[in-house]
Amino acid sequence: MTFRYPGEEKFILKDLACTINEGEFLAIIGGNGSGKSTLCKAFNGLIPHFYVGDYTGQVTLEGVCTTTTDVVTLSQSIGYVYQDFQNQLLRPTALEDACFMPLNYGLDDYKERGLWALEVTGLLDVKNEFIWRLSGGQQHLLALAGAIAMRPKLLVIDEPIAQLDPHHAEQIYEVLKKLHTDYGMTIVVIEHHTDFIAEYCSHVMLLDKGQVLWKKETVAALNCVEELLERNIFPPQVTQIAHSLQLKQPYPVTLKQSVQTFKASPWKQQATVHHLAQHTTPMVRLNNIELAYNQRLANNKLVLQNISLELSTHEHIALIGNNGAGKSTLLKVIAGIVRPTSGEMYIQEQLIARAMPEKLAQDVGFIFQNPEEMFIEDSVRKEISFYLKSRKVNDYETYVDELLETFELVDLQDQDARLLSGGQQRRVSLAIGAAMRPKILLLDEPTANLDIATKQHVLTMLLELKKYVQTIVIATHDMELVAEWSSRVVVLSNGCILADDTSERIFQNHGIMAAGHIRAPQIVQLTTALSLPYCSSVSQFIVGYLQQLERGVHVGMG
Repeated sequence: MTFRYPGEEKFILKDLACTINEGEFLAIIGGNGSGKSTLCKAFNGLIPHFYVGDYTGQVTLEGVCTTTTDVVTLSQSIGYVYQDFQNQLLRPTALEDACFMPLNYGLDDYKERGLWALEVTGLLDVKNEFIWRLSGGQQHLLALAGAIAMRPKLLVIDEPIAQLDPHHAEQIYEVLKKLHTDYGMTIVVIEHHTDFIAEYCSHVMLLDKGQVLWKKETVAALNCVEELLERNIFPPQVTQIAHSLQLKQPYPVTLKQSVQTFKASPWKQQATVHHLAQHTTPMVRLNNIELAYNQRLANNKLVLQNISLELSTHEHIALIGNNGAGKSTLLKVIAGIVRPTSGEMYIQEQLIARAMPEKLAQDVGFIFQNPEEMFIEDSVRKEISFYLKSRKVNDYETYVDELLETFELVDLQDQDARLLSGGQQRRVSLAIGAAMRPKILLLDEPTANLDIATKQHVLTMLLELKKYVQTIVIATHDMELVAEWSSRVVVLSNGCILADDTSERIFQNHGIMAAGHIRAPQIVQLTTALSLPYCSSVSQFIVGYLQQLERGVHVGMG
């Protein structure tokens, strides 16, 4: 199959050939622009019926050609969940939405199908709830329920966990596993998170420049470490460790396998305990902040409850917790975008009563989860210059030049930021935040919807922010980012502060982890399982291991 979008010079898919067998749980991987989403849109006939372009070849589903069969017919056999799943939620309540597709096909048992889909996805208890009152994780499950209500033979999910906390991500994959094993559905996921691929998928297909390089069973696929890294695809952390230490293949790809490989290590040194620094004068202080969005509703719950928090200079603070915990809302309260129902906020011990966001912007900067919400000009350079120019900063062009260099945007400075890739847009948003030179910078999900390689690049850019900002607070589901970057972690649950400590102590506190629905990075789980000193990254583990070898300490290997 070959396909090119209108107006594009290059073919996004070129002479692509592949076979997906019934009963497979297949992960499609590849770098940005490799053609993953385009290929999946051809499965249910969206290409060529909806997305037109230069198209040759054919796709068949159990002998039925998608080119000569309309999308309405194909959709009865193929379920599809898009990455922007909110656009698939069309009806007011969960049950109505789950029933929507079989109802449109005129099926008499549409309600039974909707109830079945809600039961499989664990949403039966919220069947009468309005969809806008569901958490992000529940909304994603509802989109999945809508896709399976027709009991399709093939289910395709584009980036199933890109916007989810670790708890809901695992929940999604457990539902997919149930659909695969109990109901015999063939599952295809587009996925960057190789640790989930290792745990759940049976096969992996690698795309590069619009072609299938190979399709292999999961263990064999994830053992192609060099081939994956060349394309900025990162195998599971435990696999990266085994490869770096040049262990015998096959490398472990799951935590369970790695514990057997790195078993009974006699590392005796004690883990370094990182104590929170004590500051006498906080940058920001919150006292008993509470927020209810609509106090007129009798059943309205508090979004934030009794939040008391101090944020000090030179801290890297991560706000974590499951979807709906209140992370983004708390950031918006600090930025003045949302006003609390009650409580007090101080910035450098000055009480902030009802200050407008533009007034607070002198001290507090806010970077939205979607960078496009910050773009108002027609070039990257103008975007970064806007705040400085409007505040009449002297010699601002020199400062803009510095920011373009720091955030690797020199070659992109004349382009419209809206037309850039997700990672490039994120770098622009960070440069805008740095241009404001606020005392404290708040970032909402800075690595959301980015592939692993781009996340690593954003992490580097976050470290660059230290030159421009005194205190940085991020709300995130990215536990690898939390482990490697943060000096302090605040755990939120149901609008309350559950814990406030270092990432090391948070990740080693099983009670907090369970209550906050937190899943530690694989490397942290490995060191905990082996009773090794705490390691926050693959490189830290490898350095520690090699140091033990230099000291003549044997580390047991399976």
